[in-house]
Amino acid sequence: MKRRQLVTSTTWGVAAATTASVAACTGSPPVVEEPVRDDDLPQIDWPMATSWPVSLAPLLRGAEVFAQRVSALSDGRFTITPRPAGDLAPPLEVLDAVSQGVVPCGHTAAAYYMDRSPALGFGCGVPFGLTPQQQNAWLYEGNGLSSLQAVYARRFNLIQFPAGNTGTQMGGWFRREINSVSDLAGLKMRIAGLGGQVMGELGVAVQPLPGEEIVQALQTGEIDAAQWVGPFDDEKLGLHRVAEYYYHPGWWEPSSTLEVQINLDEWNALPPVYQAMVQAAACEANLQMLSRYEALNSAALERLLARGTQLRRFSDEIMTAAQEVTFDLYQEFAASDADFKTIYDNWQGFRDRIYAWNQLSQHSFESFAYANLRSVV
Repeated sequence: MKRRQLVTSTTWGVAAATTASVAACTGSPPVVEEPVRDDDLPQIDWPMATSWPVSLAPLLRGAEVFAQRVSALSDGRFTITPRPAGDLAPPLEVLDAVSQGVVPCGHTAAAYYMDRSPALGFGCGVPFGLTPQQQNAWLYEGNGLSSLQAVYARRFNLIQFPAGNTGTQMGGWFRREINSVSDLAGLKMRIAGLGGQVMGELGVAVQPLPGEEIVQALQTGEIDAAQWVGPFDDEKLGLHRVAEYYYHPGWWEPSSTLEVQINLDEWNALPPVYQAMVQAAACEANLQMLSRYEALNSAALERLLARGTQLRRFSDEIMTAAQEVTFDLYQEFAASDADFKTIYDNWQGFRDRIYAWNQLSQHSFESFAYANLRSVV
């Protein structure tokens, strides 16, 4: 068989496999289309802005996995080149750059853009919300993704897809122990998203710094505490060298979904088979990043503890106060923002149902299994 015949046959097979992969991620039945020959597909080269510095390789890797899969599926005809934070856009302004067409696409976290719309928080992870497995269930099967995409299209002229998850986060690094709500008063902390707003209500002076500025800010006393991701990334960033106490749980982001954002004009100009490739690649990146973090974090935590990190749990007083403030804020947002209310009503109903199911299914098993496992806590 000649190479031209082989490539063409491969393209047909990839199109069918891609459609099936998209159906698996979205819960939608596959749409059977006429095969597209490889020589009918355009050569497209996109730069991708990201929020991730080179020093945070697993986060940047999520964008790279996505880009590599798109290239492989298109036989190199559709290439996307992720660039580290700051190369194409400031790390906390990727959404703006994509929305305005400065770059065609980006890889970032919706939590960074809560000031644009509080509804965006649901696309990343919100306080006292869903675990990674529950988050994926809501996005792919609970109408979460389609609801968020409607907001993104109308407000920001872009479309987004889940493309990474760092798992349930830790509660952050503190230079002194925090035992009560009163200990939070005046504390200067790096924390983003809705979690930052909750902490602000509890008396914390919130500073949403990008990742690469956190260590220096702790060293100089500009901040007293910082939340980033979890043991592996926190260790790479060097947070254990500038703060002694490591708190858990990260109640503000029990799941932390990252996303690919694409300018809507650029998206609409793509051939349908390229759109399907993007969705399949994003789904793969979403699964792969979560799997990687789950595998890396336990070993990283062991190393941190061996180096003298002091593990602490947030007190019940702090957890209860944070939860009360969280749901008060949800009610305020729902009363003032129609998009937030629409998504929140859907999300809350889904949360109640899946909590009830997982309490019966997973929690009952985990309670027994973990009780019989030696703990690092």
